[in-house]
Amino acid sequence: MKICFLFCFSLAASALSPLCAAEEKLSYPAAPKSDQVDDYSGTKVADPFRPLEEVDSAATRKWVEEENKLTFNYFDTIPERARINQRLTALWNFERYGVPFHEAGTYFFSKNTGLQNQSVLYAASTLPGEPHPLLDPNTLSKDGTVALGGLSVSDDGKRLAYGLASAGSDWQEWKVREVGSGKDLSDDLKWVKFSGASWNHDGTGFYYSRYDAPRDQELKGTNYFQKLFFHKIGTPQEKDALIYERKDHKDWLFNGSVTDDGRYLIINVSQGTDPKNRIFYKDLRQADAKVVELLNRQDASYSFLDNQGSLFWFKTDLSAPKGRIIAIDVEHPDEMDDMKEIVPQSEDKLEGVTVVGNRFVAQYLKDAHSVIRLFELNGKAAGEISLPGLGTAGGFSGKRPEQETFYSYVSYTEPATIYRYDFQTGKSSALFRPKVDFKSEEFETEQVFYQSKDGTRVPMFLTYAKGLQKNGDNPTLLYGYGGFDISSTPGFSPAVAAWLQMGGIYAVANLRGGGEYGEEWHLAGTKLRKQNVFDDFIAAGQWLIANKYTSTPKLAINGRSNGGLLVGAALTERPELWGAALPGVGVLDMLRFQKFTIGWAWTSDYGSSDNAEEFKALYKYSPLHNVKPGTKYPPTLVTTADHDDRVFPGHSFKFTAALQSAQAGPAPILIRIETQAGHGAGKPTTKIIEDQTDQWAFLVRNLGMKIPF
Repeated sequence: MKICFLFCFSLAASALSPLCAAEEKLSYPAAPKSDQVDDYSGTKVADPFRPLEEVDSAATRKWVEEENKLTFNYFDTIPERARINQRLTALWNFERYGVPFHEAGTYFFSKNTGLQNQSVLYAASTLPGEPHPLLDPNTLSKDGTVALGGLSVSDDGKRLAYGLASAGSDWQEWKVREVGSGKDLSDDLKWVKFSGASWNHDGTGFYYSRYDAPRDQELKGTNYFQKLFFHKIGTPQEKDALIYERKDHKDWLFNGSVTDDGRYLIINVSQGTDPKNRIFYKDLRQADAKVVELLNRQDASYSFLDNQGSLFWFKTDLSAPKGRIIAIDVEHPDEMDDMKEIVPQSEDKLEGVTVVGNRFVAQYLKDAHSVIRLFELNGKAAGEISLPGLGTAGGFSGKRPEQETFYSYVSYTEPATIYRYDFQTGKSSALFRPKVDFKSEEFETEQVFYQSKDGTRVPMFLTYAKGLQKNGDNPTLLYGYGGFDISSTPGFSPAVAAWLQMGGIYAVANLRGGGEYGEEWHLAGTKLRKQNVFDDFIAAGQWLIANKYTSTPKLAINGRSNGGLLVGAALTERPELWGAALPGVGVLDMLRFQKFTIGWAWTSDYGSSDNAEEFKALYKYSPLHNVKPGTKYPPTLVTTADHDDRVFPGHSFKFTAALQSAQAGPAPILIRIETQAGHGAGKPTTKIIEDQTDQWAFLVRNLGMKIPF
């Protein structure tokens, strides 16, 4: 499951200290309230702002309108806002490329010329060559809110299955386009969610997963009973063949993928966001073949890599929390307990593996940055693909016999460059190198390590202008995520580039709960141990202050989604430590998150209030339930979207209302509610720039910053 920002008030606000930038407390709109009290294992918990969960009610709509009016009137008083917008627009205006892939003599890749709301999918016979646009989502809506959510090309390269998402929703509608003519066929598949598409070997159809059409509350209702189907091209969706379902497991999710040789359908069975999964398969050579439950213990994470006949290769953390590669011969299931180890666990986290160039291309994380190692199919080491520095590499797709692959390399100061790797020569060559209005040579990234509350050693990346003075006066944005086995690795953002040009430090803490050091690191930040994540984050802030990189009045915190929970918890636990807070699209009501959309899937990381022991832990840190009246909270800008059907916007609504009601100090508590947008994926460039403009403007005011442009 893989994000927001904040600011203060006065005529010459950027020249004032943050403490005097807002002397008068804002008057906040009255939120609808009720006398709702819930009983959790004998503990009575009030939920006075429950009416805000009814996001389409007249009372909530009125509150949203009044909150947005207050927030945007506030933004209008910040004189630096226009200049920030100009700088962000200039920084965003550079060509960006996706990693190419190859199918039947045609290369496919995405490209954004700079300020296009959505990237365009291109096809070309050679690279760089003369590509032609195959699918331009910008033509599908006037405001750029229709996005390409997924794609799959048939083995013969003739047809493209693609999913479209509107207004940021997780719901997708899938269509089919002829690659040669660029024309759509009649196929139209609806109610697809959390699914890709995988073509059968002869290109007559593809496998995909969907839900039954929701009866109501499509943006709020829970999502259960996903089913795996086969769609035959040219037939209506109601004729799709049901391949697999489990009426006895409403929370099972299915992802069907056809092996490169077309022989098997691999069915990945997951339960929510738990990295432990099951692997089933179906022999496609037999029309009536049953689904075989190959790995059904849910005892580890298994990622299917490729097969050589009946020999299946997997990446797994079974008996190897940092990951290894194993082989299983599915024609000899009696030998399942004697899985053959091909590449053993190393000291570094095995993040991903592809099989191309007749080798395993293994992507490792070494202290949260990429290292790429090659292995022969028997497991023998075959060298590395060298990278420029402390960055993140991704891609490396292709079929096993192919002798080239493509990848991207990105760092905090360099945008993603696309490389072609030649397996015969062992050399990489730059294919697309973007030019951005940012002098990367003027900035540097260092990696530091600090101790958390319990003594755990935690890494952190710091990026800033060369020659930085450690005088405690540097505006600093501390970012974190810490959850769901997701690693926070180096990446380039025009927004962060602008922050650096504004004189800011950008700090990224690699917290427990993430995947930087394998499954043990992940589990150390889950359920009853979730407090470790917040402790790691708070310790990062304390370290930055103790080492004079910054000070409390200059230190802002930021995170989105699960990171929004992180910021909410850090804000309510240590309100005096931060100069500003930017919780974005956050999970903030930890007692009810599982009751909305796909929230039930997160119980593998969070636990559930339905469990008495887990309730105690959740209640202790739940941001909404730890807002205390009479507290002086720092300037806070909550961000969410009215079409977020991943993290229900009611979380942010209720948390904002509670903070505003409790605020004892003069610092602003604001919420920015985006319309026609969702959790973040597919958000138009124009909306991203507007959102970032307001967040940076908020920080400029509330951290007392002077910007140099």
